[in-house]
Amino acid sequence: MKLESSIAAIVTGGASGLGEGTARRLAADGAKVAIFDMNAERGEIVAGEIGGVFCQVDVSDEASVDAGFAKARAAHGQERVMVNCAGVGWAEKTARRSSSTGEISAHSFAGFNKVIAINLIGSFMCAAKSAAGMMALDPHGESGRGVIIHTASVAAQDGQIGQLAYSASKGGIYGMTLPMARDLSREGIRVNTILPGFFETPIYEQMPPEVKVNLAAHLQFPQRFGTPAEYADLVSFMVSNDYINAECVRLDAGARMPPK
Repeated sequence: MKLESSIAAIVTGGASGLGEGTARRLAADGAKVAIFDMNAERGEIVAGEIGGVFCQVDVSDEASVDAGFAKARAAHGQERVMVNCAGVGWAEKTARRSSSTGEISAHSFAGFNKVIAINLIGSFMCAAKSAAGMMALDPHGESGRGVIIHTASVAAQDGQIGQLAYSASKGGIYGMTLPMARDLSREGIRVNTILPGFFETPIYEQMPPEVKVNLAAHLQFPQRFGTPAEYADLVSFMVSNDYINAECVRLDAGARMPPK
């Protein structure tokens, strides 16, 4: 699908990190971009810089998602491109023993639910509601009605110690890619997923330099963190190449993660 001024796109988590990089790239490619994010201050800035619209959305809350779609569609019309980048991290073992007291405790159920609600259910909800809207459109030439792109993680396949909730959420995204693509194939809507490794995002920017060096040692080549622009390159390719569908692509410089 060739991006042009008639094409509307929505990017969740578009106020920072991979989402911001994606929003900027899609706008540069010619699309009208709406940003879904909780950070209103940053979201308004990015939207203003790319000529887009900001919608304050909690992707885990259906009413908030519906309001976001209504605002984005009022501004730009029905989107043909939906990119899910919104997500949160979490570090906690299934069960653990305190090194100081010996007390044993299970993983926080509230924490697990929060990660699943934002990362997995949020991606599903935005995709399903976007697909329903796309189905009302006429096909865009031979490119069909639209494209949905999810963001999983290499943790979906290489989950490390303490990544239980995060890996489960990203593994769910990985697992729903093929059936979602099959569900929507006759409607001319493609679905793909990107599994990023280590990228220069706000989460990693807060880490001490030595931690980032240690993480980069698990990469093959190049041995550096990826950039949001490199992630956005793959998003742009997946949108523009009509023959890539139902794919889950690792974008990780050849990383294979050890247990910890």
